Amino acid sequence: MIFLIQKKKMKRIKNLLIANRGEIALRIIQACRELDISPFVIYSESDKDSLACKAADKAFFVGKSNPQLSYLNLPKIIKIAKKNNVDAIHPGYGFLSESPLFPKVCKEEGIIFVGPPARVMRQMGLKIEAKRLAQKLGIPVVPGSEGLVDSVESAKKVIKRMGLPVMIKASAGGGGRGMRVVNRIDELEKAFYLSKSEANESFGDDSVYIEKYIKKPRHVEVQILGDNFGNVVHLFERECSVQRNHQKLIEEAPCPVLSEEERKRITSYAVRIAKAIGYRSAGTVEFIMDYSRNIYFNEMNTRIQVEHGITELITGIDIVKEQIRISSGFPVSFKQRDVRIFGHAFECRINAENPKKNFEGSFGRITNYSAPKGIGLRLDTFIEKGTLITPFYDSLIAKLMSFGRDRNEALGRMLFFLNQFIVEGIETNLEMHRLIFKNKGFIKADLSTDFVKDNRILETLKKKEKPQELLDVALIAATINEFYKKEQTKELDSWVLSSRT
Repeated sequence: MIFLIQKKKMKRIKNLLIANRGEIALRIIQACRELDISPFVIYSESDKDSLACKAADKAFFVGKSNPQLSYLNLPKIIKIAKKNNVDAIHPGYGFLSESPLFPKVCKEEGIIFVGPPARVMRQMGLKIEAKRLAQKLGIPVVPGSEGLVDSVESAKKVIKRMGLPVMIKASAGGGGRGMRVVNRIDELEKAFYLSKSEANESFGDDSVYIEKYIKKPRHVEVQILGDNFGNVVHLFERECSVQRNHQKLIEEAPCPVLSEEERKRITSYAVRIAKAIGYRSAGTVEFIMDYSRNIYFNEMNTRIQVEHGITELITGIDIVKEQIRISSGFPVSFKQRDVRIFGHAFECRINAENPKKNFEGSFGRITNYSAPKGIGLRLDTFIEKGTLITPFYDSLIAKLMSFGRDRNEALGRMLFFLNQFIVEGIETNLEMHRLIFKNKGFIKADLSTDFVKDNRILETLKKKEKPQELLDVALIAATINEFYKKEQTKELDSWVLSSRT
């Protein structure tokens, strides 16, 4: 069992409520089982038959499928926790995982929150405040506005000082939402209001700021863990440059191009920031590397990351278990000197979406499902044959990971797994991943956040599938024609027969 160390007494954590769904709920359930903690889950109307509900010891209905009425309904989640004497709550990622109100309310109700305190979430959740902290610590940041930008006219003044192109970014939240690139001044007004609207819709906060847009940057992030005793360790870095619509698509660990000097610098930056704010739990410090290999602080995510699994693969450290231990009052279970990189790992985010139609979501029931098998495989997913994919939640349906002794081996294994993976009944981005892993630039690790566009991945995907689509249309037309011929023959025979009688 896990114990919470208090000043005069210990409180045993007997159960933990997972305020999330899908594959991350299953991942946390596994960690609970290994720590001898009873896992509870909440579920919405459309998740009542989910694998997480079947795997947990108890499942509690939280509301209708709309996230606002279920996984974002904090009062209802707390009510469920109190009614069922829940000892701790894990928020997972997304939904309420970066809401400072969540840990605040948990503390008031005497419930352990598996994550950083509200103060830290609040400070690092506002990107402009996080940038100010980095600057105070002497860590380079991308040039930008001094603070929030509240009007188009103010934005024009910033642009006049910095020049184009620029990026308008939401101050709250993440996941690529509330971000717009402005290349020409006549694009500014539309981009400004679109960013504010999307930020308000996604995070309930429409504040934005402006940064100089760095062309073809690499996105590199550092995984850290901090505890209540002032210890902060890093688990090295991940390369997350292959993106679509400013959202991550493929990640790998470690970054394939960092020198040892650059690795030491970027990880020391991450640890310095975490120590300065008294960080506790798992977190990720994100950086941008430009074409000249300058490294800039970008933001911090105060939660477990979608891509945490590849760091676990190359370090052998269970990040979710460490999260729970830390929140229970224990120190990080290892020292920085104990952390080593073993091999290389990739992650493909398998989404229910159609890349050929601007990645629009695909919904419906999975009619056929076959998971890949082989050495060096990790698959985190909540789907099976018959799973219904609804429009209410994120499009991520599986995280396919490969591990090898080096990058080439991990890459070859991933392509093998992708070719085995079958998901039918909905559209997915599986074929897009296959194309990327065959791409010469990707194989050479020539990456940037513009990789998909620069390598014309979508155009290649459309050309590749066009002949098959034409063939399908031809087959359908031939089938229909044959059907009508038969029907006409039947009608003629029937008419002949009736006329003879």
